[in-house]
Amino acid sequence: MVELIQFILYLYVFVVGIVIGSFLNVIIYRVPQGISFTKGRSFCPHCQAPIKGYHNIPVFSYFWLRGKCADCGKPIAIRYPLVELFTGLIAILIFAVYGFSFQWLVVFSAGTILICITMIDFDTMIIPNGLVIALMAPALLSFFLFPEVGILSRVIGIFVISLPMLILTLFIPEAFGGGDIKLIAVAGFMLGWGNALLAAFIGLLLGGAVAVYLLVQKTKDKHMAFGPYLCIGIMTALLFGDIIIQWYFNLFGL
Repeated sequence: MVELIQFILYLYVFVVGIVIGSFLNVIIYRVPQGISFTKGRSFCPHCQAPIKGYHNIPVFSYFWLRGKCADCGKPIAIRYPLVELFTGLIAILIFAVYGFSFQWLVVFSAGTILICITMIDFDTMIIPNGLVIALMAPALLSFFLFPEVGILSRVIGIFVISLPMLILTLFIPEAFGGGDIKLIAVAGFMLGWGNALLAAFIGLLLGGAVAVYLLVQKTKDKHMAFGPYLCIGIMTALLFGDIIIQWYFNLFGL
């Protein structure tokens, strides 16, 4: 009986996650184009036809329609159901860590914003200021819900990565984008300085690996979006930062 209740709870959280993921797709598509994401029905990016409600069921509709628009028949990008599915899985993962709590709500809110930043940065090489400002809300709420991260650690966290990135950018133009610097500054307040360092390390590790791959492939475009890898680092640090840092200290007997 307990297992059944737990399964139902996880299923509920997953459904909530994919529904929100569907809304994230709207934000990801509309924000870079300057279209309001709070007004108007979803529409096909090819023929502009409004998407009927029963054709807009997260994940399921994509497979029901065989990945094509019901009106014009043109293909729908696989990224749409993947974003929905990933948001649902993130919701479950955070629920497994925090259960039903305000902590879950704050961390999940941060996660959804990071997903939007990741996809938009991949598409446009720009992190919208509006999303960085939106991230301030869960960052500020984390001050009250995660008192174990002290105010001094949070203040240091704002500058411990963002300031070196800013200085490096002044000497090497375009080393980092302004959005990357603002993103890690806000995340640093949310994480504290230790986890901010971890987030940046993970981001640099992943971004560096991709950069090496692009160099080996002799890709013509010398620029790459760093925000997505930074977002992965931030989310990892939010969920497992203390565990990873403690494991690292234990590894060296510290």
